[in-house]
Amino acid sequence: MSIIRVDNSEKTEFDKAIEELKGYFSDLSKSKGRPATYNLLTYGCQLNESDSEKLAGMLQSMGLEKIEGSGELAAADVVVMNTCSVRENADKHLFGNLGVFKSFRSSGENSIIAVCGCMMKVPENVEKIRRSYPYVNLVFDPQQLHRFPILLRDAVSMHKRSVSICGEDYIAEDSYFPIERERKFRALVPIMYGCNNFCTYCIVPYARGRERSRSFSEIMKELEDLASKGYREVMLLGQNVNSYGKGNDDGKTFADILEEASKISEFSRIRFMSSHPKDLSDRVIDIMADRPNVEKHLHLALQSGSDVVLKRMNRPYTAEGYLRIADYFRERVKGGSLTTDIIVGFPGETEEDFVKTLEVCSRAAFDAAFTFQYSIRPGTKAAEFPDQIPADVVTERFGRLTELTNSLTEQSCKRLVGRKEEILIEGISKAGGGVYSGRTITNHLVNFTIPDEIKAQAGFCEDSLEGRLCSVDIQYARPYSVDGVMERFTDGK
Repeated sequence: MSIIRVDNSEKTEFDKAIEELKGYFSDLSKSKGRPATYNLLTYGCQLNESDSEKLAGMLQSMGLEKIEGSGELAAADVVVMNTCSVRENADKHLFGNLGVFKSFRSSGENSIIAVCGCMMKVPENVEKIRRSYPYVNLVFDPQQLHRFPILLRDAVSMHKRSVSICGEDYIAEDSYFPIERERKFRALVPIMYGCNNFCTYCIVPYARGRERSRSFSEIMKELEDLASKGYREVMLLGQNVNSYGKGNDDGKTFADILEEASKISEFSRIRFMSSHPKDLSDRVIDIMADRPNVEKHLHLALQSGSDVVLKRMNRPYTAEGYLRIADYFRERVKGGSLTTDIIVGFPGETEEDFVKTLEVCSRAAFDAAFTFQYSIRPGTKAAEFPDQIPADVVTERFGRLTELTNSLTEQSCKRLVGRKEEILIEGISKAGGGVYSGRTITNHLVNFTIPDEIKAQAGFCEDSLEGRLCSVDIQYARPYSVDGVMERFTDGK
């Protein structure tokens, strides 16, 4: 499979397609007596969210307006479903929602429906759409995001279904796309795409393709541009950010990106994910310790504490090696938080293997853990392993694991009580009732109230709170978050 870098010489057709679609949707708006609309549904990880910001930018460049106020499954003139093949029950979400849009079609709506994302790299899913969902107009894979306007134009102009699944791994710089960012203060910045690890349970290398890194200079140019536009936080994204730069000619590594990004004073927080234990360098941890605006939070997937299971997963490290990294992180990044992913019930996992996972969890004292019951992903090696674990055994083990990890998370939250923490405000809390939310530099979720005397101060504006920094007195710990009262703003505004 080849890797193709998309350069701006190919943008002529891209821009032409957007202009043609702008004319098409302008005519549609006139005929309907209202603006043409789009609905973009996103499933999965932050990389999918980043892809959807680019899809939204392209759709708005075509003259479409985002549909508002009708819930997730709202009918629009263009519906795009950006799918995930990693999250559990992803196929049920997709095909269930496609069924809902069929009912919209039956009631007279004439939406253009496009399905993209990682699930479209699984042949069974594409075939099911071909066979059972004839009203889907366009199917394409993540590698062809830069061709979306061209594919959509051709599907519309030819009045027939288009299925475009390619055999190449494309990489296009973010500057290629118009981007409609979801948050006012946080920018998602992919630095690489794809994965070369081929964990036996994971479909990502098949869905996202092989590892390919963006240009170091283009990444830095984008970060400087984001800083000039007022973004306070950036999240550097990749399936495995620590392997950034392999295959590039300049010798730059992820540590180089992190260090240079940390020199941009406008950024209050620099985050990154995901990391793989086999590639994480001590230099990255040292930068986390030494640079005040680099988040003191490391998300490092363990998956299992058993060396036997790790080998079957094709995870090339040992439990001891993982703990060496965890110990170095705890030593260098004082007060930092360590979070992880763990799979329970991987084929062949014995009770002894599982107990070793519990032991590593206790030793690492994770601040939080995302725990999953193993489920078969078609197209992966593990799907063919003969020694699948009975569901009742997996469920029982999962219960023991979550009891431990939930306890560790609650202990982590309790350690914050009585402290004054600087919070990057994210907005109004889901709890409502005058409660706001944000995160510490260790990524702990904080819900807090703002005293009336602060609200009465000149210049206070609730609409502009998002992205501001403030000091919060932490007063109460919940199982997964903490509560507090704001003391003052700390950003000098």
